[in-house]
Amino acid sequence: MQGNKEYCGLEDYGLVGDMHTCALVSKNGSIDSMCWPVFDSPSIFCRILDKAKGGHFSITPSRGLHNPLSKQRYRPYTNMLETRWIHDEGVINILDYFPVTKPKSSPNLPGEPHHACHSGLIRKAECVRGEMDIEIEVFPAFNYARDSHTAQLSRGDGVHRAHFQSAAQRLQVSLLVDAGELAADAQLNPELQLSERPGHLGPGLVGKVTLKEGQSITLLLHDQESITSNALVLGPELRRLERTTGDFWSDWTSKCTFRGHYREQVERSLLVLKLLTYKPTGAIVAAPTFSLPEHIGGTRNWDYRYSWVRDAAFTVYVFLKNGYPEEAESYINFIFDRIFPPLSQNAKPGDPFLPIMVTIHGEREIPEMELDHLEGYRGSRPVRIGNGAATHIQLDIYGELMDSIYLYNKHAADISYDHWLAIRRMVDFVIEVRHQPDQSIWEVRGPPQNFVYSKIMLWVALDRGIRLAEKRSNLPCPARARWVQERDDLYDEIMTKGYNAEKGFFCMSYENRDALDAAVLIAPLVFFVAPNDPRLLSTIQKIMEPPARGGLSVASMVSRYDTGKIDDVGVGGNEGAFLMVTFWLVEAMMRQLRRTATSQFDSILSFANHLGMFSEEVASSGEQIGNMPQAFSHLACVSAAMNLGGGEK
Repeated sequence: MQGNKEYCGLEDYGLVGDMHTCALVSKNGSIDSMCWPVFDSPSIFCRILDKAKGGHFSITPSRGLHNPLSKQRYRPYTNMLETRWIHDEGVINILDYFPVTKPKSSPNLPGEPHHACHSGLIRKAECVRGEMDIEIEVFPAFNYARDSHTAQLSRGDGVHRAHFQSAAQRLQVSLLVDAGELAADAQLNPELQLSERPGHLGPGLVGKVTLKEGQSITLLLHDQESITSNALVLGPELRRLERTTGDFWSDWTSKCTFRGHYREQVERSLLVLKLLTYKPTGAIVAAPTFSLPEHIGGTRNWDYRYSWVRDAAFTVYVFLKNGYPEEAESYINFIFDRIFPPLSQNAKPGDPFLPIMVTIHGEREIPEMELDHLEGYRGSRPVRIGNGAATHIQLDIYGELMDSIYLYNKHAADISYDHWLAIRRMVDFVIEVRHQPDQSIWEVRGPPQNFVYSKIMLWVALDRGIRLAEKRSNLPCPARARWVQERDDLYDEIMTKGYNAEKGFFCMSYENRDALDAAVLIAPLVFFVAPNDPRLLSTIQKIMEPPARGGLSVASMVSRYDTGKIDDVGVGGNEGAFLMVTFWLVEAMMRQLRRTATSQFDSILSFANHLGMFSEEVASSGEQIGNMPQAFSHLACVSAAMNLGGGEK
């Protein structure tokens, strides 16, 4: 059992959310990471980054109970998480979810929108056999555990309430009891009190209750001042919310058109991706967490609660191909409405035409800072919020974005003339900057280089622009001949400067021809080279070799690059195997080495956690590391599964 002395393994968490924010729930029944009210808001619980002061919301068996067994699963086809405590004396089931449907009754009920936000978090603990003593702790830590707060307890109309207030935020936890018809003793009176804890900047709620078979308690965390309805009204409303939330998720999952061998994993990955979607704008965050380390004790700790333009092509492709055109359309609209510069804005030569990432609202300013008061996950410092990479020049984003637009036009709906004008301006900009160095996909914080991955994706931008012009012949393209010439010249350049003929692999950059970069595995996926091209096959072979022989693979997992050969100024340190490029390797091998690719894919799936979720990386120890769950890992997983077991692109 976790307590305050140890950190939970990152793979021991599940995720719940409502397309506004998410919460990580450990197998120990503790919510240790949650930002409120939206993804990139300050955290109110972040014990995952500081065991003493980060804040948490836990429901656990009594400390006097000897070695209860913990199990965790999602209700089938939903994002409603069940954590079960099993012991000889009894069994307790904890159901965690955010309501995702609007109640029909009083506006003060927890499912009602608040300031155009969302409902709140519901945690229901129910005894399904015997009896068990459980303990409740709610210790909020406002504004990344920087703001102090006050608290008070109240009770009325059969509902217990704890009110927490900081200078900028107010939260309430409401507790409702259900004595149940099967219970021998109908009395159910939780013992609740406010308590101070070292490290916390305000009191928390602690409580104890004995649940017998058929009895339950429900706790609601929300930001409304009060719930005016009494228990007789609130009880039926909570039961309705549980039912309609389950119906929402199962109905959404039923739209999945994937019918391949890996259907269960694909459905779970799509459910994760839906949770990472910000409903008001259609943006998708890279991960709902910040500063979880890529190496325990290391400094590669970044904030991923933002939307990367790079994710666009993979997101649109995965949603369109699996029966979710609305999600793809929302994301495309987010790109055009909030990221593309207006027609009147003329980019200067060399200036970024697009940001590499934006907030969930489309804002470009994402200043990075360090939170020195937090110790970091298992001592991994610094803890960072914001992301300095937002100012990087990463030219590959134009290829990913153009690929997504092309796919959307091909599989969903025709783009408009106004969209086409924006695309023409972007392709012309690509021609202007295609000779420039950048910092590429891995956001290497060293001197800019001519990264081969970026050059490949710039080729994709030109190629998809040309394809789109040909497919939509009614759209005027006065620069088509120039686009074709630039595309073809760039192809020859990559094949000349980006391929190390002596060693037989596509290299990391024109400047660093001796370094491997697993990102070049994208080449066959975007139709830059044929899957049986000898240059690709020799690159794959080199990447699959162990590091001792100059490769990037260990135990069927692939690293991004050799950190010892890259000038990553101010960062340094080791990292684990990167799941996204490991899935890319599967796809790259598929047409020539299908049996090996299938075996490799099955091996990767074994590194998913007990709920089928992937973080960013896998450490040499086999544990998940990095921010989690990671959108790119799940996007790449679905894409690989589609090509292995559900048809090709």
